[in-house]
Amino acid sequence: MAEHGSDEPSSRAGSPDGEGRVSADRLLLHQRLAVRELIDTELSYLRMLRLCASDIRSRLQQLPQGDLDVLFSNIDDVIQVNSRFLHDLQETASREEEQVHLIGNLFLEFQEELERVYKVYCASYDQALLLVETYRKEPELQREVQSIIEAVVPQAGPSGLSFLLVIPLQRITKYPLLLQKILENTVPDASAYPVLQRAVCALQDVNTNINEYKRRKEVASKYTKVEQLTLRERLARLNTHTLSKKTTRLSQLLKQEAGLVPRTEDKEFDDLEERFHWVSLCVTEMRNNVAVYRDNLEAFLRFRPQEYDLDIPGGPVVQYCSLMRDLQLQAFLQFKQRLEGLVWQPLCSLAKALAGPQNLIKKRLDKLLDFERVEEKLLEVGSVTYEEQEARHTYQALNSLLVAELPQLNQLAVRWLGQILCTFVGLQRDLAQQVLQRAEGSLAQLPHYHLSEPAFRKLVEDTLGQTGHQLRSFQENFEKVLPPPTTQPLLPGAERQVQALLSRYGPEKLYQVTSNVSGAGTLDLTLLRGQIVALLQNKDTKGNSSRWLVDTGGHRGYVPAGKLELYRVIPSQEEVKGQEWPHKDSRHLTPEPTPAPVPSVPAVTQAVAVYPFVARSSHEVSLQAGQLVTVLEAQDKKGNPEWSLVEVNEQRGYVPSSFLARALGPAPWGWSLPS
Repeated sequence: MAEHGSDEPSSRAGSPDGEGRVSADRLLLHQRLAVRELIDTELSYLRMLRLCASDIRSRLQQLPQGDLDVLFSNIDDVIQVNSRFLHDLQETASREEEQVHLIGNLFLEFQEELERVYKVYCASYDQALLLVETYRKEPELQREVQSIIEAVVPQAGPSGLSFLLVIPLQRITKYPLLLQKILENTVPDASAYPVLQRAVCALQDVNTNINEYKRRKEVASKYTKVEQLTLRERLARLNTHTLSKKTTRLSQLLKQEAGLVPRTEDKEFDDLEERFHWVSLCVTEMRNNVAVYRDNLEAFLRFRPQEYDLDIPGGPVVQYCSLMRDLQLQAFLQFKQRLEGLVWQPLCSLAKALAGPQNLIKKRLDKLLDFERVEEKLLEVGSVTYEEQEARHTYQALNSLLVAELPQLNQLAVRWLGQILCTFVGLQRDLAQQVLQRAEGSLAQLPHYHLSEPAFRKLVEDTLGQTGHQLRSFQENFEKVLPPPTTQPLLPGAERQVQALLSRYGPEKLYQVTSNVSGAGTLDLTLLRGQIVALLQNKDTKGNSSRWLVDTGGHRGYVPAGKLELYRVIPSQEEVKGQEWPHKDSRHLTPEPTPAPVPSVPAVTQAVAVYPFVARSSHEVSLQAGQLVTVLEAQDKKGNPEWSLVEVNEQRGYVPSSFLARALGPAPWGWSLPS
């Protein structure tokens, strides 16, 4: 009986049911060990991350802040996500029967967050390794860094920074393996089995997406660099491969323009690109406007009337000078400093940040031409070379990256620009408040401070009217003694060309070149000083209003707007004070201001004195501006045409020929008489 009883357990263990129970128990044991490994390694991993973020990063103060940002990237975001993940992971231990099922759901829940933070860290990992290599080239710096790491993490060994930086990459790639180990020790008919399967696939997808994102970032970093190369450096980079590639792209583009091959349409990207273009244009215009504002502010601060002796003792002038001195040294100076730091520098940083994406969009067009050519070859031949396949993948990576990140970039740029505008408005409001506060005490001491607002307005209007009348009188008296104005006469033989432009475009479109223009671009014109042109458009194709499109009568092109001045048509009745000329309907062209008169006039004809002349001897005769004279001889006795013999008020004498203008018939093109 004893022997029989001893044989019974052995036979029971050897039965199929007994073997199944042993196998199930073994699977359950291995499953629990795999779960324990997941939780323990996660706890150890998070402890190491916190050491890197707190102790090590805080002790590496000898490194620049920019280097620390690259080395540790977004490790704080990784710690935040993994801390919540570990907390939820440890919570599953209280529900042992459902623990595996809960772990699978937990990974599915954190899938997007893990991918979001780890793809940023992995994308900057290669750049961090480059920094580590540069530190190794400086033995003293390398020893300092190594001693800090060994003091905090002794197990890092000689690898130092490299050992720490690679830990997050190893962890994200190990998650699918840990989940697979739990899955292998889970019976297929268990309720947790399909959940674990989905979790394994999800973490594998996370690693695939991270690798793809890293590859896109590497491609983007290659093409976002904006290099300022000279012509010699560009020519030095040319080789047969480059010429062949550019020729192929040009051929593809010409075939598309001719309609021989279809163009790839991407409505989503085109909309994003158009919005990015407008955002970039707004940033550029805002930067130009702020630059002009800064220049005007500089000019305003250089003008300091309070420092001059106005020879007005006491009274409001002293109060004004004191107030302006206080504003110049404090309020306006503080406003200028805040404008530089809070508006100008952020605006320049924003423009610089948009330069890389702009270059990337240009490169995308080149890669699109390569992609279209490869696609055509793939349809025709069925296979492509390795280099062509790489070009195809490069375009796909660039396009995917731009489509994914341009919406965020546009949104951030608009928000950034809006914040700068709000700051600019706020700075001006603060300046106005400071000026009012500082002026309050001075205003109370002014003699008209206690007047009511209507009475003060009446006082100001009366004072301005009286002052305006005095100013006009002074101007009239001052103009009588002004020297003759110097203007730009027409070029010789230009009358016919001006008449043609006038008949074609009308007088309101004519402009005169104030100084010589040398065209630098292919569409820029080279013009001489004094030449007449007709305005076609007051901006170029990019919307730049500083370059105008003009017609010279034979050529069309762009001219700087600052070198053009209006060329008006003035009726001849307005020429001289109350003088009526024989041809009342005649009109002539004149630039602004009034040009110099003709150098000489024919003999025995009527002329008018353009400028006053005072006789210096008995052989000369005095003239007044606008006075009619009779020219007897258009030269002196020696044949010099610079002097003319005239008769005026029954007196004869010589006057400078350049002071006379012909009075018979319409005046020549480009002339008018001062009124």
